[in-house]
Amino acid sequence: MKRLLSVFLSLPLYFTGNAQNNIDVLHYRFHVAVSDDNDTLFGAAIIKFVVKQKESSIQFDLTNLKKDGKGMLVTVVGYRTGQGIETFKQENNKLIIPSRLNKGDTAEVVINYKGIPSDGLIISKNKYGSRTFFSDNWPNRAHNWIPCVDDPADKATVEFLVVTPPHYKVVSNGVLVEESRSAEGYKETWYKEDVPLPTKVMVIGVADFSVNNTGTVNCVPVSSWVFPENQDKGFYDYAIGKDILSFYMNYIGPFPYKKLANVQSKTIFGGMENAGAIFYFENSVSGANNQETLIAHETVHQWFGDMATEKSFAHLWLSEGFATYLTHIYIESKYGTDSLNKRMRDEREEIIAFVKSSHRPVVDSTADYMQLLNANSYQKGGWVLHMLRRQLGDSVFHKAIREYYATYAGKNAETKDLQTIFETVSGKDLGQFFKQWLFTPENPVLDITWKYDTKKKEVHLHIKQLQQAVFNLPLTISLDGKAGTNSSKNIVVDKKEADFTFAVAAKPTQLITDPLISLLFERKITELQ
Repeated sequence: MKRLLSVFLSLPLYFTGNAQNNIDVLHYRFHVAVSDDNDTLFGAAIIKFVVKQKESSIQFDLTNLKKDGKGMLVTVVGYRTGQGIETFKQENNKLIIPSRLNKGDTAEVVINYKGIPSDGLIISKNKYGSRTFFSDNWPNRAHNWIPCVDDPADKATVEFLVVTPPHYKVVSNGVLVEESRSAEGYKETWYKEDVPLPTKVMVIGVADFSVNNTGTVNCVPVSSWVFPENQDKGFYDYAIGKDILSFYMNYIGPFPYKKLANVQSKTIFGGMENAGAIFYFENSVSGANNQETLIAHETVHQWFGDMATEKSFAHLWLSEGFATYLTHIYIESKYGTDSLNKRMRDEREEIIAFVKSSHRPVVDSTADYMQLLNANSYQKGGWVLHMLRRQLGDSVFHKAIREYYATYAGKNAETKDLQTIFETVSGKDLGQFFKQWLFTPENPVLDITWKYDTKKKEVHLHIKQLQQAVFNLPLTISLDGKAGTNSSKNIVVDKKEADFTFAVAAKPTQLITDPLISLLFERKITELQ
């Protein structure tokens, strides 16, 4: 570990800094050393960036040293140009460095630091009592252990050189460049990722792993990393990841990274979609192969969330809604449409209950990003995609999904960007659709009354929207006649109140709304005598 830090202490230094929006990080190179003796992390970061706007200082996100002894203490900061040394300071969880750089300048800053992470890098023991180190950066927790611009809009390529005691294996983003031993007996593992990533999915995992190479999918190697004590069960459970990857490569497009590792970990989440190295909660291994939907969900994120990333967390549904619904599409392809419909019915009820209690829209700005892990971002986001599919048709929907990914792969997008893609592909104006489903903090509630006119052999329908905003809704009404015939009528409900009349051969035994499970709404149906 001392050898690692001395390399950077000998570099010519010139102090600089990063202001949150005035630079664009191009590349991170993190040297991180951990041990079994204590929880102190020794780090050295080389950060290459370009100046977008001249400021008197630049800033990197990095947690201060706290009274409880946790946090990061920066010891040396400088440019790799030998232009001199200036002061720097740490305050309000920022590393602030004076800057003489001009707009358009490219520079590399070197930061040496150490400390005990309070979050972001989870140093603990797994369920078998073995010591482990797992980074857990989502949403903006990376700055608890690495200096960075902790914002999904600033993507950068990354390298991790991790120094550990020799018994550990290390998994990270990208490909393994080298694994070597130092004279002191430490192991250094070097991974490099050439695809720009947001910090939320940059990752290292250090544990006594058992590793199984599951196979390759279109030249992408797939592997399973599990704790040795449950390796047989883990290799069995995670093996399905290869088939899931194959499905999505066919449905969405080429896999964006050079490998996919499925990793048993100590993440605080059920799964964490780290690019090319997905972390799953440690009890995901059971030997019962019961995490198929979780593995599918996190695999979708490799395209949507990791590669095509939301510009800000207000648009989180572009990540979580996509992962939710494309998991349903995988389940539908494997188990049939009835499985899809059941999932959509169940999630509709969850959404209705959540929106009633929260009164929040899907596109939602909040300072507490953890609060966005809710039924709006996941289930309602998925339902929005489901309704687009039902209203535009499978082929248009599929084409639009692929076009959206192809357009924003390696970039950032927001909701209006997705709307533009769908409008371009479908040739339809979807402004009202996106406004009512994603920016309106309520769902439609329909009060439906109907009556059969014996003389005219007609069904008279009165529909009233009970919510405050008036939605534009395509609604299918199924009239089940006594003779056993089924007839369906497609109507558009776009007024606060509206009447509809249908000619029928006989009085319906029942009136069914939305028989194909295509609309997110509540309804109350009353037959008038």
